[in-house]
Amino acid sequence: MEWLEVHIDTNHAGLEPLEIFLSANGVDGVVIDDEQDFQSFLENNHQYWDYVDEDLEASMKGKSRITFYLPADGDGFDQLAHLRTALQGFKDAHAGKYGTLLMTLENLKDADWENNWKQYYKPMEIGERLLVIPEWEQENVKGQAKYAGKVPLILEPGLTFGTGSHATTRLCLTALEEAVHGGETVLDLGCGSGILSIAALRLGAASAKAVDIDDKCLTVAYENAALNGIGKDRYTVLVGDVLSNGALRETLGGGYDVVVANIVADVIIGLAPMVRQFLKPGGLFLCSGIIDTRAGEVADALRQNGWEIETTRSGEGWYSYACR
Repeated sequence: MEWLEVHIDTNHAGLEPLEIFLSANGVDGVVIDDEQDFQSFLENNHQYWDYVDEDLEASMKGKSRITFYLPADGDGFDQLAHLRTALQGFKDAHAGKYGTLLMTLENLKDADWENNWKQYYKPMEIGERLLVIPEWEQENVKGQAKYAGKVPLILEPGLTFGTGSHATTRLCLTALEEAVHGGETVLDLGCGSGILSIAALRLGAASAKAVDIDDKCLTVAYENAALNGIGKDRYTVLVGDVLSNGALRETLGGGYDVVVANIVADVIIGLAPMVRQFLKPGGLFLCSGIIDTRAGEVADALRQNGWEIETTRSGEGWYSYACR
């Protein structure tokens, strides 16, 4: 089925009146892009972000836009014609108060939304043993001699999570490959798609627990585990904030051989005083997601909390530390 993607440009003050106008004219589901809200989100959630892509910031510059979708059929075009007429009346009534109110549109197909993004993800060798395989690439990998002897890690991340291509994930996977030799217990803090904890299990860890503040991770991580033949007898995923939830920390327990956290600098600094409660004596703390401009700050926080940094890895402007 084909769809019409319709954009209406406005200003920040016009977003709410325009949304009400659209709802009154039969458009109930909209997407709002707004620079002011974007900047407010970054400021109010700075602990989760050390780096914001410059292209993303540039794309939001001066933007206040509402987007919605109509079927590209007779009914959809009829509704579009009605909206054009009604929008002109809305524009005349408010005389420039809400920006240009310019309407533009594109044609889209379901297949574009559902599948085109997959073309950018291919099998990827990491370290000496791991081969990360997007689920839809499994058939292309079979029988290829160059992948012989590799430990396959199959992922179906959906549009929400990546497949390990980011430098921070690769740094962690390389460290895990060195740390896991068989029989270990692993805790993954900020698990996302589950890639790190599932990789540890594929490399030979006996069991793993994973936790994330995003409840979407619960479904995605379990689905990825199942793709790799890993059941809930070896793998547990929980939802919550380890930094603020004492009951969650109790549930996670202790005695792990390895704790891994691929998050951001502020969260790792917050974790530095508490991670030992999860580890067995002499256990390993692997942390990544540290942008280069804050690597020294994180290293200082780790050392101030008694951690010895055994190995430092870096790549593409990001750092990871292996600590005991």
